[in-house]
Amino acid sequence: MAMGRSFGAAGLMAASAAGLGLLLRSRYEREHFVVEDSQILSPKIHKEKKLVFITDVHDKEFGPANVRLLRAVDGLRPDGILIGGDLMVAKEGKGSLDATFRLLEGLAGIGPVFYSLGNHEARLDRERDTYGDRYDQLLKKAEGLGVCLLIDRTVSFDEMDITGVALPRSFYKKLFLERPIKMPEGYLAQKLGSPDPDRFQLLLIHSPLYFERCRQWGADLTLSGHFHGGTIRIPGFGGLMTPQYQFFVPWCAGSFEKDGKRMLVGRGLGTHSIDIRLNDLPQVLAVRLMPGR
Repeated sequence: MAMGRSFGAAGLMAASAAGLGLLLRSRYEREHFVVEDSQILSPKIHKEKKLVFITDVHDKEFGPANVRLLRAVDGLRPDGILIGGDLMVAKEGKGSLDATFRLLEGLAGIGPVFYSLGNHEARLDRERDTYGDRYDQLLKKAEGLGVCLLIDRTVSFDEMDITGVALPRSFYKKLFLERPIKMPEGYLAQKLGSPDPDRFQLLLIHSPLYFERCRQWGADLTLSGHFHGGTIRIPGFGGLMTPQYQFFVPWCAGSFEKDGKRMLVGRGLGTHSIDIRLNDLPQVLAVRLMPGR
């Protein structure tokens, strides 16, 4: 009996030590982002161009006024900076834009910024009884800084077109409550028009669930986020869970290709409701567009 109690106490201590180790590791990961490169080859590109993609910041600041993040972006010498949405946290008791404004100011001082909105920006607009005019403040601030807001619109940038699509709430419903709707065929063409097949088409869409429709629409490169890398990444399985409580979704993060069309899914930089990252370091994505096939 004494031996059994000894083994039980040892097991409890080991489990406690393991749990503490995982908590400390998660805290470390949340404070240390990485810069990762991805090369995209296309015959539509004739001159190399470097873009920086960040998404899902959720008010996270790496150093005062995000100095470490801004230094990293500036050090990449980007031709353009792409924001995939969810710069802030819009939930009960939160919704401040202070960190977002500081980040936009810093990014705008580095290079051209193209900002497509996520579900948290959309919540600022939709729930005005809670957040007041913060959505209008966000748009005014971005426009005053010269940030190019891509809300269901396309702009030309050198030899490419950059489009941002704003998805309504029905595309972000949570599993166990209401399943997110499937994107109807022709939905993007109805919202955005048809892309020019002779120009490189880059599409910013916050959720990566709809790559097939993005590819069919004509996006040569789709950039998404939203899933935070799956929160906990398990080797051989990928991301554990999305913010919509979907489990082991294969496109939580990484690079995907079909019929010559690519999608890059960023792991994001911050967290909110589930404040955990394990084997899932925050990420800045440097995208190099190169001539080729």
